[in-house]
Amino acid sequence: MATLRLILGLIFAAALSQFPAFSDQYVQRLGGQVDALTQVATDFDASARRARLTRDEALAELSGSAFREAHSGDMRQVFVRLEKASNDLALLRAASPLERIALPHRLRDVETLRATWGDFRPALPVTQAGFIAAGLGLLIGWLLAGLLAAPFRRREQVSWR
Repeated sequence: MATLRLILGLIFAAALSQFPAFSDQYVQRLGGQVDALTQVATDFDASARRARLTRDEALAELSGSAFREAHSGDMRQVFVRLEKASNDLALLRAASPLERIALPHRLRDVETLRATWGDFRPALPVTQAGFIAAGLGLLIGWLLAGLLAAPFRRREQVSWR
């Protein structure tokens, strides 16, 4: 039983020790996405201002043909994605690599997550954050193995004498 717990603990330690580096790379990529989306939004807003329109008025003007309506939908998605990504980026930048362990729901930009995962190469946890994350992973794996093994443990028989 102890061997199973140790093995599962080490697997979780190794996996979780990679999270600080992965989240750093994700934040860097998300920053690039926010910069690119901000430029698109800024250009759109500048075009709207030159036409003496608000953003919403300019989006409404993009109707009347399949292409214009598709472009309007695309721009609306850009603005929504930019807002979510900007909020997530601010929160992730304010958090330390260890604090980000509690924020996996903020790594929600699918394109950025996929690109980060595609380029990520695990490394040894040689930073303080990596060692702490590895320790947390070991503890989680150890506890999980104990919970999984609990139904298979022998129960002591109670003697009525």
